[in-house]
Amino acid sequence: MIELLKAVLFGIVEGVTEWLPISSTGHLILLDEFITLNMSDEFKSMFDVVIQLGAILAVIVLFFHKLNPFSPGKTQAERNQTWQLWFKVVVSILPSGIVGVLFDDWMDAHLHNGIVVSIALIVYGIAFIVVEARNQHGHFERGRDGTTHSRLAAVNDVYDITYQTALIIGLFQCLSLVPGTSRSGSTILGAIMIGVGRPAGAEFSFFMAIPTMLGASAIKGLKFLLSGVSATGTEIGVLVVGCVVSFLVSLMVIRGLMQYVRNHSFSVFGVYRIVLGIIVLVYFAFLA
Repeated sequence: MIELLKAVLFGIVEGVTEWLPISSTGHLILLDEFITLNMSDEFKSMFDVVIQLGAILAVIVLFFHKLNPFSPGKTQAERNQTWQLWFKVVVSILPSGIVGVLFDDWMDAHLHNGIVVSIALIVYGIAFIVVEARNQHGHFERGRDGTTHSRLAAVNDVYDITYQTALIIGLFQCLSLVPGTSRSGSTILGAIMIGVGRPAGAEFSFFMAIPTMLGASAIKGLKFLLSGVSATGTEIGVLVVGCVVSFLVSLMVIRGLMQYVRNHSFSVFGVYRIVLGIIVLVYFAFLA
């Protein structure tokens, strides 16, 4: 029962932090410092994969119509537009895919610690505040849909993102391989910096997560299977609970974030990152 309650907590943290620009990996590493699943390292890696799958499923469910080129009611032009969006997503994930394959094991061994997480939290927190301050000086205007856009934003619809823009956002995603950076944080920040509006940047970041996280999950899942480790009944229960909780929480968080970014900046997340980063840095410095 205790392990199932831990799975619920880890699922909640994954569902909240995967989509907010505050670093899910960083929070899970920190949570593991205080609450550890009493299971093998191989199983813990598999658990991380499964709760990520729950989070990914939430994106697929919420944006199924937009992402599905075969959705009923779509015209041929709209279907072509959807295919183009997928091609852009594929282009965007190539840089991080290459870097991840080459350096994943090294980064797991050397960068998964509290000090790295705290520094990344602070640095990117400052970056969010600086970039959003620049946007504030660019002034805002309200669109027909009620969404507030910065005049600096040249792209306010996810379909209008070009292949070049997608590739640049993908380069920013490489930064998220450092724990504490945040995959959504790095991609959304990169999108805003090159003129993509917040809602469009957030949507594209979510779409990038589908192949990115599925690919990473497949690699880690394969490693688990090849390790020859079998799961007990309790461990299977932990996997199911963590996945379901992550999925349900992700549904709420994604809906809430998309509503929030229509009329608000990401500065509040920058402040949160800095405060948390300082607390974590002091904590680990004290332990040392």
